[in-house]
Amino acid sequence: MRPIRVRIGVLGLALVAGLAAPTAATAAPEAGGAAPAPTVEERRLDGEVPREILRRSGFAAVAPAFARGLGRADSYREARRVVEREGAALWRRAVDRVQGRGPARGDLSRDDDRPLYWARLGMTRELRTWEPGFGLSERQRAALLTELERTSRGQTDLRLPRGGHGKGVKRVLLTGFDPFTLDRDIRISNPSGAVALALDGTVIDTADGPARVETAVFPVRWADFAEGTVERALRPYLPRVDLFTTVSQGRVGRFDVERTNGAWRGGFPDNDNVSRTETVPVADPASQPQWTTTTLPYAAITAADTGRFPVYDNTSVTEIPAGGDEPVVRPEGPTPGSTAREGGGGNYLSNEIAYRATLLRDRLGLHGTLPGGHVHTPVLQFGAGNTDPATGAVTDPGFVRNRLDIVAQTRAIVGVAVSAAGADRD
Repeated sequence: MRPIRVRIGVLGLALVAGLAAPTAATAAPEAGGAAPAPTVEERRLDGEVPREILRRSGFAAVAPAFARGLGRADSYREARRVVEREGAALWRRAVDRVQGRGPARGDLSRDDDRPLYWARLGMTRELRTWEPGFGLSERQRAALLTELERTSRGQTDLRLPRGGHGKGVKRVLLTGFDPFTLDRDIRISNPSGAVALALDGTVIDTADGPARVETAVFPVRWADFAEGTVERALRPYLPRVDLFTTVSQGRVGRFDVERTNGAWRGGFPDNDNVSRTETVPVADPASQPQWTTTTLPYAAITAADTGRFPVYDNTSVTEIPAGGDEPVVRPEGPTPGSTAREGGGGNYLSNEIAYRATLLRDRLGLHGTLPGGHVHTPVLQFGAGNTDPATGAVTDPGFVRNRLDIVAQTRAIVGVAVSAAGADRD
């Protein structure tokens, strides 16, 4: 999730997770015109790899079944019911498959996040190109696409336990991302998405008591973020949780707890091959800070033995110093009055979701009471000998083992964070 220049290298750059241009914002014609064409992201469905992943996971029939449901809708209201029902069903089916409930319906390992991604794109393509007999306005199609995105990403399925802060079951909110950089290797999986599917609705036993984890995933598209998808999804829940963490894929062979997040978009192309180089667009830009900081218990997380990968407290940023005009790397964090060019997590969508979530925390007045921030997982690598995107297999034992290890270690990191945050409160 972090296109990082010299510090991470081309592989780290290629494997940074982000967010794609908002399907909901894609223009559709007024009633009577032709339906819009599929997006860049949706057109990748025609490749052999996506079809194989869908077939080997049992998800190949999802989009055709959705299309049939749409075809039976005779009004916008009925179409919305279909979208809400089928979007939510896709999320629950993906979670159930990863967590071992019900039949696997294919030989692809159950921990795989990719069936959800490709099946969702199949559904958005069907909805985007659908031409119902009753006519569909641009605004109505956009609203349906937005609802499909929200329901199929778990954003409407966040079920937090009742209770007050520090009482009973702790409440944790965690987010992941779609696969990305698919034009470099269309086989890519995103371990943060796998983490979200594996942990959704689960309970982690911690030294501070049980913690219930609720999760959602986000697209790798700049425009969705600019339209406020992160804030809409998280705002109702941050005042009610005991800890949150956004998660994405970062560097090879290591976890990073990102200390500082920057208000800058660095322009790396998203899943629709759109680039954005600008200040992160947020509401009330006049009060927008250049930097936000983690409130996760990073010292406890980095000191704990959570798994096979080392975990670092990453304090480095890139800034334009006050009064200067050239970017400077600051290993110990930003200096007063500086302008952001990279947070610890770079300047792609992983940095941006961390920036937005922590800015929202601060604007809600929760900086001193709510532990929250960003964790970068290791890059999910294929096994030895399966590194050529043109000829390699879509999965292998090393690939599965790496993903399972990353998921397990992220779970352990969350457990440590909850325990340490509880100790701090005491």
